Amino acid sequence: MKISGQKLLKPSNIFLMNESKYLGKVTAYPKKYAPDVLVPVPRQINRSIYGLAEKNLPFTGVDTWHAYELSFLTKRGMPVTGVLKLIYSASSQFLIESKSLKLYLNSFNMEHFGKTPDEGIKDALNIITRDIEAVLHTPVKANIFRSRSEKNFDFDNYEILEDLPGRHYTEFTEFRENPDILKPDTSRATELKAATHLLRSNCKVTFQPDWGSAFIYLKGDTLPDKNELLKYLVSIRNENHFHEEICEMIYKRLWDIFSPEKLMVACIYTRRGGIDICPARASHEGLLPKNLISPNKLTDKLLRQ
Repeated sequence: MKISGQKLLKPSNIFLMNESKYLGKVTAYPKKYAPDVLVPVPRQINRSIYGLAEKNLPFTGVDTWHAYELSFLTKRGMPVTGVLKLIYSASSQFLIESKSLKLYLNSFNMEHFGKTPDEGIKDALNIITRDIEAVLHTPVKANIFRSRSEKNFDFDNYEILEDLPGRHYTEFTEFRENPDILKPDTSRATELKAATHLLRSNCKVTFQPDWGSAFIYLKGDTLPDKNELLKYLVSIRNENHFHEEICEMIYKRLWDIFSPEKLMVACIYTRRGGIDICPARASHEGLLPKNLISPNKLTDKLLRQ
């Protein structure tokens, strides 16, 4: 990974142990409720690579998780299924290791909650919220949806960079993250709403590919050239980071190079292992995607979701 003028820091052994406790390993699913499997991962060690100070972050933001395999039984033994949506602040000290969340949620499969599905959802939701807040030491918003009639979308009027005229003639040669690719636009435009469905990075522990879409809003005197912005986003293709870290890396590069008045970056990743993670970071809270960060709304799915 190329990082201009910055020294890479080596993660501590404890940090690596947290990240890899379950990832990349054959793990038996819990047969009973098991809150102890949840694993917190400190954010700050990766943030230090990009000069992000925990007490002086240049953004506000949230991590939004959707878990599609939540299920439990009512007290009468009737299965209940739903989509769990979790939201917590990017200012939290920790994030959740994704496989540990999958194991934890599957520990509910044979547990009994409530006489009716609605009662069971209320009880299960209270327990899930309590357990995750205890691990992350931060407030968590959560909801369980039994119906998936999505009609909400946050990213209308974003230009899809790879669909712009002539883009298929562009030469792509960089596939490790390189901020030097980013160049200013020569036009007098002061606002950019751009997106790509070509986002691809890899898990930092298992190196499995993660696919997604990136949405970028930027307002300022200097904007990135759209062609070079696409090249930069493609250069992330062989980076090994968690989803949240990729989002913050893109944000920090744009923030440092273009000094925008306003900036928002959202990375909508496709699900893997029944879970998707969709981080969003913004210079102003009002720029965050309203439906994505709402615990009461599911959103329309994207290309790979």
